[in-house]
Amino acid sequence: MSSDFPQSISSLAAHLVTILGQRGWRVTTAESCTGGLIAAAITEVPGASTVFQRGIVAYANEEKTALLDVDPNILAHHGAVSEPVAYAMAAGALSRSKADIALAVTGIAGPGGGSPDKPVGLVHVVAVGGSKAGDQSRHHRQVFSGQRWDIRRATAQQALQMAIHLAT
Repeated sequence: MSSDFPQSISSLAAHLVTILGQRGWRVTTAESCTGGLIAAAITEVPGASTVFQRGIVAYANEEKTALLDVDPNILAHHGAVSEPVAYAMAAGALSRSKADIALAVTGIAGPGGGSPDKPVGLVHVVAVGGSKAGDQSRHHRQVFSGQRWDIRRATAQQALQMAIHLAT
């Protein structure tokens, strides 16, 4: 594994690839604040091509709508960093792929952009499984501390952990 990823992310990604490979499942990602970090961690694992479907980085709201079918009204009403948007991103990624699990993340990695209601470090992570995964879904809201990289890394770790939990 590349030393560019912290060991915990590398280990989680390798574990996820193993589990998905054993089940014959595939995963897709829809990322905003992590900018493709989750997809990069998964594809760093040898053999990931058997389980990784695609990764979509939709940073701008317009791209969340264009690439993931996120309803502009949901964005307007809840804001990009919200549980409904994270679920819509995951649903869009799942419907536009042949994956069995979709991971979606949206958040404020900082150092700016926060508000009292949505502080820097706030992230919403969603894991959604299709019919093979029992149509399960999980949401995790967290306010991570640290610098931009710390927040992005912690978000990727959380998403990988959620995918592992969904797949087991």
